[in-house]
Amino acid sequence: MIKRLFDVVCSALGLLLLAPLLLLIAVWIKLDSHGPALFRQTRVGRHGVPFTIHKFRTMRVEPGAAITVGVDPRITRAGRLLRACKLDELPQLWDVLRGAMSLVGPRPELPRYVELYPADMRARVLSVRPGVTDPASLAFSHEAELLAAAADPEREYREVILPAKLRLSADYAAKASVLTDLQLILRTLARVLRG
Repeated sequence: MIKRLFDVVCSALGLLLLAPLLLLIAVWIKLDSHGPALFRQTRVGRHGVPFTIHKFRTMRVEPGAAITVGVDPRITRAGRLLRACKLDELPQLWDVLRGAMSLVGPRPELPRYVELYPADMRARVLSVRPGVTDPASLAFSHEAELLAAAADPEREYREVILPAKLRLSADYAAKASVLTDLQLILRTLARVLRG
């Protein structure tokens, strides 16, 4: 209950205070490339329930791989900066406010990757709301570069990165508390400011 109250207050305040910045980013994206300002995608949420995640669009609207590898040619000029500063994640404050996500929790995955979760890990990781940040997103903040160095990025993600992220997410879900959430939020803010 305390976690949800914290999420609601912080996301509502964040959306209110950041409204001018959110509007400017949306206009910039529209001027920079053709397509909507927001990117929407189905992810797997708490208890395996699918939901629509919202991000600022950082790539051109064209078909491509589900994972972003290195300096992906689909990334727009605006998208490069938004990704570097993690500003593309700000619309997820709306997902937190509406209850689909939390500020801190395992990052939500695509359904096809969740299908790869071992049953015990799946139950643990999906027992909590997915989050905007978590230990795995901090540990793999340069995931695109790791994938770019791999001979087969999709295989590298499925066989190396995803299992490592899953272990970190399951560990978070087992030990989550208000204190650990506050620590992760501070670590995330520090990482964003350094970036």
